[in-house]
Amino acid sequence: MPEPFIPNAAELVGWRKSTYSGNEAGSCLEVVDARPGVIAVRDSKVPAGPALLLSASGWTSFITSLKEDVAPSRA
Repeated sequence: MPEPFIPNAAELVGWRKSTYSGNEAGSCLEVVDARPGVIAVRDSKVPAGPALLLSASGWTSFITSLKEDVAPSRA
């Protein structure tokens, strides 16, 4: 993967709200996962802003990290 991002995410088609996005107002993560081995991620509030490009394993790590940050403390 030559670049880790696309400067203008509007260049990609097929954006959808991630099933991992919460229901909080204004807190939407959108993804395009139609490209083999690459998941593009953008902020829905900035559709022409940059999109991160993640490998499948990078996406899994990203989601795992988010889940760990949100999980209640088990002290």
